[in-house]
Amino acid sequence: MRRLTGATIAAVMTLALPAAMTGPLASPAEAATSVEKVIEKAADLPAIKYATSADIDTLNPFLAILASSTGILRFQYESLVAYGKNNEIIAGLSDKWETSKDGKTWTFHIPSDRKWSDDQPLTAQDVAWTFNAVKTKEALQQANGGLVTNVASVTAKDPQTVVIVLAAAQASNPGAELPIVPQHVWEKVDPAKYANDKDTVGSGPYIIKSYVTSQSVQLVPNPNFWRGAPKNGGLTYVYYKNLDAQVQALKTGEVDVVADITPAQFQSLQNQPGITPVSGAGRRYTALAMNPGTVDIKGKPMGDGNPALADLQVRTAISMAIDKNVLLTKVLQGHGKPGESEMPTVYPDFYGLDADATKFNFDPAAANALLDKAGYPKGANGIRTDKQGKPLNLRLMGRNSDPTHAQMADYIKQWMADIGIGITVSLVTSNQVNDDSTLGKYDLYFTGWGIGPDPDFQLSINRCASRPNADGTGATSENNWCDPAFDKVYAAQHTELDPAKRAALVKHAFTMINNAAVSKVIWYADKLEAYRSDKWTGLTRQPEKGGSITGQNGYWGMYTAVPAGSAAGSAAVSSGSGSASGSAGASASGAAQASGSSQPSGSAPAGSDSSAPANAAANTGSGFPWWIVIVVVVLAAAAAALIPILRRRSRTTADDRE
Repeated sequence: MRRLTGATIAAVMTLALPAAMTGPLASPAEAATSVEKVIEKAADLPAIKYATSADIDTLNPFLAILASSTGILRFQYESLVAYGKNNEIIAGLSDKWETSKDGKTWTFHIPSDRKWSDDQPLTAQDVAWTFNAVKTKEALQQANGGLVTNVASVTAKDPQTVVIVLAAAQASNPGAELPIVPQHVWEKVDPAKYANDKDTVGSGPYIIKSYVTSQSVQLVPNPNFWRGAPKNGGLTYVYYKNLDAQVQALKTGEVDVVADITPAQFQSLQNQPGITPVSGAGRRYTALAMNPGTVDIKGKPMGDGNPALADLQVRTAISMAIDKNVLLTKVLQGHGKPGESEMPTVYPDFYGLDADATKFNFDPAAANALLDKAGYPKGANGIRTDKQGKPLNLRLMGRNSDPTHAQMADYIKQWMADIGIGITVSLVTSNQVNDDSTLGKYDLYFTGWGIGPDPDFQLSINRCASRPNADGTGATSENNWCDPAFDKVYAAQHTELDPAKRAALVKHAFTMINNAAVSKVIWYADKLEAYRSDKWTGLTRQPEKGGSITGQNGYWGMYTAVPAGSAAGSAAVSSGSGSASGSAGASASGAAQASGSSQPSGSAPAGSDSSAPANAAANTGSGFPWWIVIVVVVLAAAAAALIPILRRRSRTTADDRE
C-alpha cells in the first residue's frame, strides 16, 4: 500500500472537507451504507498465521480434551471469571461477584452490555443453561464434568444476575474455567454431536469462522468482545506436516508464530532477521503414564493393558529405572525443570510433594532387585517373565507430532532393557493417543496436561467417579486410577478455605498419585516459541515476567498483538509492559500468583479492564465511538479526491498490499 505524506493529506483534506460540509447531505440509508463500508475497510487488518501440526479432537467445548482444541476454544468462549496476565482472577463475563457468609452461595453480575458475536444479548440465562447442561447430561461431561460436581443449583435470578449454590463451600471460584455457550444456538442442536466448526457464535475476542481438517482453522475478530475487538485481522491456524516445516515457514514469512519447537530449532532461530524467539516458563507437565488396569465407571475391565502393570512393584521399578535428569539434559537441552508432582513450578503455592513422598530416584540396581523379589525372573535373553510365565514385553505409545516423544522413547527402551523389560514403541496421532488411552488400549504412554492456576480440576480427574463409560464417553480420567482414600483428600482440599491448609492437602493428594506410580512426571518443559517481530508487536506473556505467548490460561498473547508499524503497534512498543518483544531466551523466573482462595466480596480486581489492547477502552460497553467514524469518513473523502492524482502518478492498483 502506497503511503501519502502528511502534507499531501493535509492539502487534500483542506479541499475536501469544505466540499463535504457544504454539499448535499446523504440520506440515512446512504449514510449507514457508507459507514459500514468505511468500517469494513478500516477493519481490513492482517490475520496472525499460527503454524501447527497438532490434531484437533473436536471444537465442541463440552467434549474437547486435546490442548490443540481447548487452546482454540479459549479464544472463543469466556467463563464467568477469567485469568489475567499474571494468572490472577479477573472479570470475565461477570464484572463482579460475592459469596454468602457460609461460602455456599455465589452471586455473579453480568453487565447489560455483554453481547454474543451475533448481537444477541449475553445473559444469566446462558450461564445457567450451560452449567445445567453439563450437570444433567452425562454426554456433556467429558471435558468439564469435574467442574460441576459440587454445584447444587444454578439459576438466573434476572437477566444480569446468576446464582450458583454449592453443595459445600469450596476454595476455587466456581465461575472459573467452564466455557459459557449461547443458549439460543446450542438448545437448537444436539450439543453432544454439534461440530461447532463454522460460522460459530462466541463471546471471546475471536470466533471460529471455518475449520478444514488437517488444513486450517480460521478465527475472525469478534466485534462485540467486551474488552474491545482485537487490533488485528484474526487468527488462522495453518497445518504443516511437522515442526521442521513450521520453522521453515516462519523463516520464509509464510507464518507468523510457531510454538512448542525443539531446543535445536529454538537455537537455529537466534539472530534470525525479523524473528524473536521466546523461552517462557511452561504450565504443562510431561509424564509416562502406566496402565494400572483400566475399568469403566461400573467397574468392568476394559482395554488391553498388560496385567503385570496392575502390580505396584512393577510400576515402581519402571519409575526407578527412568532418569528424568538425563532426559531433561539430553532431550530438552536443559530448557525446563525436572518433574515432581503434576503441579508445575509456575504455581509455587501448590508445587511439590509431602516430605515423606516416594521419590523414585534413578536406581536401576534397586529396580532389578525389586523385580527379582516380586517374582519376575529374567530369562536367558535378559527379558523377565510375568506371573504366568509370559515374556514381560510392554508397548510404549507416543505422539508422532512431538519429536521429544521419539527421543525419550529411545532412552526409555534401553533403560527398560537394563531391568529386563522389553519395549515396543508406537508413535501415532494425537487423536489416537487420546482415544486409546481413554479406552485403556495401552501399557505405557507419554501424557501431559496444561495446568491452570487452581489444582482442583487436575485432581478431580483422578477420582474414582472420573472413570469413563465402556465406550469412552462420559467423564475423563487421567490414569484410570481409583483410590477411595484419595477421593476423601480431594474432597477435603476442595472445601478447605484456609490457603495454607488447602495447599498442604493439595500436595498430599498429588503425593498419593505419585506413590501409586501410575504416572512418572518427567519434566516441566519451558515453552519454546518464536514469532515474526518484523510483522507483529504487542504479544503479551503470561505471566508477564518470564511467561509464554502461546498456550496460556486465556487469550492475551494473540489478542493484544498488533501489526508492527501501525499506530497501535507503536503504542504497544512504547508501553512494553508484559510484551514478548526483545525477550529471546529470557529465563523462566517470576512465578504466577496462585488464585485458589475464594473471593468473598465485591468484584474483579481494580484495573482489570486495562488488559485490553491500545484504544480498546473506547470500544467497550454500549457507547459507540462515532468520532472515529467521522474521522474515517473525512479521510475516505480525502482519498477519493486524491485518486485522480494517484492514477496519474502510478499504475499500481488498489489491491497491492504490503
